[in-house]
Formats: sequence, structure tokens, C-alpha cells
Amino acid sequence: MPSPSVLEGITVLDLSQGAAGPTAAMILGDYGAKVTKVDPPEGEWGRRLGPPFLGEDAAAYLGMNRNKRSIAVNLKSPEGPEIVRRLARGADVVLESFRPGVMARLGLGYEELSREHPELVYCAITAFGQDGPWRDKPGVDGIVQAMSGLMSITGEPAGQPVKVGVPAADMVAAMNAVQGILLALLHRTQTGRGQRVDVSLLQSLLFFQTVPWSMYLASGKSPGRMGSAAPYSAPNEVYPTQDGFLMVAAYWPDRWARLTRLLGAADLATDPRFKDVASRVENRPALYEALSGYFRVRSTGEWVEILEREDILCAQVLDFDALAALPHVMNPGRFPQLTHPVLGAVPGVAVPALLAESPAQPAGPAPLVGEHSRQILVEIGCAPEEIRDLLERGAVRAAQDLDEAAQAQGRS
Repeated sequence: MPSPSVLEGITVLDLSQGAAGPTAAMILGDYGAKVTKVDPPEGEWGRRLGPPFLGEDAAAYLGMNRNKRSIAVNLKSPEGPEIVRRLARGADVVLESFRPGVMARLGLGYEELSREHPELVYCAITAFGQDGPWRDKPGVDGIVQAMSGLMSITGEPAGQPVKVGVPAADMVAAMNAVQGILLALLHRTQTGRGQRVDVSLLQSLLFFQTVPWSMYLASGKSPGRMGSAAPYSAPNEVYPTQDGFLMVAAYWPDRWARLTRLLGAADLATDPRFKDVASRVENRPALYEALSGYFRVRSTGEWVEILEREDILCAQVLDFDALAALPHVMNPGRFPQLTHPVLGAVPGVAVPALLAESPAQPAGPAPLVGEHSRQILVEIGCAPEEIRDLLERGAVRAAQDLDEAAQAQGRS
């Protein structure tokens, strides 16, 4: 008999939009939490993060919002904040990503909600934190990458600053939010009290850069852009081959000795510029030029076979097409498929933490806007006439009939 999900019985009210907050709530849902997503009537802005789109929603949105039910609430209506307050009374966790002060002005901040619900764990995700001169500055992933130093160390030395090719600030903040929420829930089991958890995209990226920041704080020297190289070891970067690119990490003494022997490069083995890791880092451009001449004479596949035989760390640089052709990568354990009521099978990416006794179990696809509005209103005690009145007044929006939605998508 399978073990219960580790977060079974935990309820999460997700008022966040975009990427960081929705991804955090999705992860909690993968481990068994019951997640209710509060959409604005038009749907959260993350639904428009495309192309590509699957139906009316962006593929990226679908990938970050599985395991949720949606109620669409107009927070600008007189009734909207009260509906959210009623939802929060039954929640263990409230997660939001508004600018500092917005939720408090709506009467939905931590101070307001915790007065009647002291066990509540309240997680706020912001761009730059709750205080300081950047507090009210708007920021999305690329802006925070630029302002955190990350963009200054990404790219080729002679090129311009480059954004990391994924929403790094959002994804790291999502995982930090999950960690903070779980720690707060653990604290609650010990004390009976909830607490506020604050996560900023800025601090998430500063911590993400612990290695270069530690080096900077010790040396006072700002790290520059180094392409694929590492500032603390060499050789440890990508080299061009006859037909592509090869990543090589052969900086420990034994591997460096084996590499020079394999290459027939006795001159490199005895060159004082390359005698140890520190020397090779200091003379990295010369080392790169010398090694590139050797690696260009064979194909990437040949080099991988040769180097792996000698336990020298190396890898072909794979793109998504190459990865998608590998059955051991593209399996349901890594890319689960869920059945969407309108779109059919929708793929997602599995969470990385594999719990042997209580594994993640994605429960369902991302919801349509307001797909569960009526059901959720019933659960918080709304009578049929009250539900009808809320819908008519525009305080709440309910999704259209799913059969009609399927016809609109051309799938029925």
C-alpha cells in the first residue's frame, strides 16, 4: 500500500502570478498539498507568457501550475477581498507575489490574516525585498538578473552581458519559497504558531552566486565574464572540436596528467605556466589556445570515447533536440503527462527531489481560469443565491462549460 503524500492535509492558497510563486505552489502540490489558485477574472499574467500556446494558455504557464484548482476573484470588487479572507481562514499557507504593501492595503497582509488565524504560514515573494531603497521597484526575472550581478558574469569576455537562458531568479526563488514554507510548517508543529516568510528574487540570486560572491568578498576583485570557463579551476570549459563542442573538466592533478599524456602534450605537462590549478587559472587564455589546437582534430564523439576511457570528465554539449531523443531522459519519471480537460495530454517536468517513501505525485493539470470557482465557493459556505449574486456582480468569474471550451479549442 503506497504511503500517503508527505504534505497530505496541508492546504495552500496561491495568490501569486508569473513564475516564482506559481512554481513554488506547484511543487507543494506535487507532494500532496491541496492548492487553490486565485486568478484575477482575466486570468493571471503568466497565462500569456508565450508563444508557444496550448489552447488559450501559454505552455510555460501549464508547466508551472499543475496540481491546482482555480477560483477567479476580482480583488477590486467590494466582495473580492472578503472572499479571499474566507479562503485564507481554511488555509495552512498563503502565498503571494504582489509588490510590498499591496496585500496590506487590501486587508489581506500577514498582520491582518494572522490576527484571526495565528497558525497561518504566509509567504510573500517580491523582486527586491520588503525594505531598502529598491523595495517598491518593479522587477521581473531579467531585471533582477541584471541588478544582482549575475548578468555581469555571464557571456564571453569580449561580449556584452548575457541573461541566463532560463528564468533563474524565478526558479531559484520558487525553491527558496518552498524551503521557507516547509521550515515554517515544521516550526509550527513545534510551537503551534505560524509565521511570515519573505523571499526576494534579488536575495535568491545573490545566494545562487555564493561561489563568486565568496571569492569577491575575499579578494575585492569583481569577477568578469568568462564564457564557459570557471574562475577557480582550469581546464574546465568548452572547447571546439572537428564537428561541435566538448566540455572538459580535467583540473585535478591526476586528470591533468592523464589529459596531457593522452594528447601527447609533454610540453604542456612541463610548462611552468600550467604546473598547478592556480597557475592554469592565471594563464587560462594561453591554456585554452593550446588545448583548442588538440581538440579540433577529432570529432566530439571520438573525444568523449577517448577521454572517458581514462576517467577524464567530459561531455558533448547537448541541445534540447538531442536530449529529447534519449529514452532514459525522456521518460515519464522525468516528464510526467497529465490529462487536461480541454487539451488532452499535457507534459510537465518532474520535481527533482525523489523521496523513497513518499514520492511526488502530480495530481492534475493546470486549471482553466475559474474552473473550480463554484465548487470552492460552496466549500467556504456560500449559498446558491450568494454564488449567483457574486457571479452576476463580477466579483467572481466561473469557467465556461468544459464541453464548450473543448469546442472552442477544436478538440471535441
